[in-house]
Amino acid sequence: MSAEQELLQVIQQKLVDDTLTLPTLPDVALKVRQQTEMANVSLKSIADIISQDPALAARVVKVANSAFMGRSIKVSTLSQAVTRIGLTQIRNIVIAMALEQIFMTQDKALQDQLAWQWQRNIQITSIAVACLAFYNRQNQENVLLLDVITLAGLVHNIGALSLIQEISLCKDTLGDSRFLQHVSAKLAPTISEKILRSWHFHDDIIDVAVNWRQLKPNADHVSYTDFIRLAMIAKDQYEDKNLQQRLLNYYVKQNLVPSDKFMQEPEINMVYQNIRAVFT
Repeated sequence: MSAEQELLQVIQQKLVDDTLTLPTLPDVALKVRQQTEMANVSLKSIADIISQDPALAARVVKVANSAFMGRSIKVSTLSQAVTRIGLTQIRNIVIAMALEQIFMTQDKALQDQLAWQWQRNIQITSIAVACLAFYNRQNQENVLLLDVITLAGLVHNIGALSLIQEISLCKDTLGDSRFLQHVSAKLAPTISEKILRSWHFHDDIIDVAVNWRQLKPNADHVSYTDFIRLAMIAKDQYEDKNLQQRLLNYYVKQNLVPSDKFMQEPEINMVYQNIRAVFT
C-alpha cells in the first residue's frame, strides 16, 4: 500500500470515528451571528462588533460601496455601511468577509495551499454572484439572494480545508496537487457537510457544498448550486467535458446565462470584476 493510500485510509477512519479536526468560525463572525439572532438586535450593536476588527470593518464598507449593493452614493463610515447592507444581509456578509482568517497559518508550505484555495474560492464566488445577478434581473420573481450565494461560494469546498491540514502532516504528499484533488473529490463533500452543520448553516448552503460536483441540475427549480456549477464550468473544472457542455447548454436554454460564452458578456464580466475587487 502506498503512502497516499494509507493517508486516505487514515482520513476515512477519522471521519468514521468523528475525530477529524474541523475548522471553527472566526470569533467576530460568531458574535455577529449571535447578535443577529437576538430579538432586540440593532444595527449599532452589530457595527460595534465589526469595529473590533479594523480589516473586516474596511471590507464591510467596501461591500456597501460595491456593485453588490447597487448604490451610486458612497458611504464613508462603518455605521453607514452596516445600515446600507441591512439586517437581512449583514450576517452572511460578515461571515463571508471573515472567512479568510481560517485560510491562514504560520506554516509556509501549508499557507501556500490555503492561499491558493482561498483565491480559487473568490474566483468561483465572483462568477456565481455575477451570473445570479444577471439571472435576477431577468426574473424579478426570483428569490435567490446575492448574500447567500456569496457565502455559499466561499464555503462550497470548505471540506478541503480540513483535508489540507490533514495532508500537511505528510510533507511529501502536501505538494502533490493531484492527490489533494483526488482526496477532495472523494471526501470533501462529506467533510464540508459536517463542518457546515457544526456551524449551523442553512440547508441551501449545505446543499451547494454536497452537490456542486454533480453535473446535473435540480429538475424542480433553479438553485444556488446551479450558479456554483456555472462558475465551475466557466473555469473548466469538470473532467467530463461532454457532460459539462451539455449542462451549460441546458443552463443557456433555461436563461440562467445569456450564452455559452457568458463570461464575455459585459454585464456579467463587470459584476464579476467588481465582486473580485471587494475581496482584494
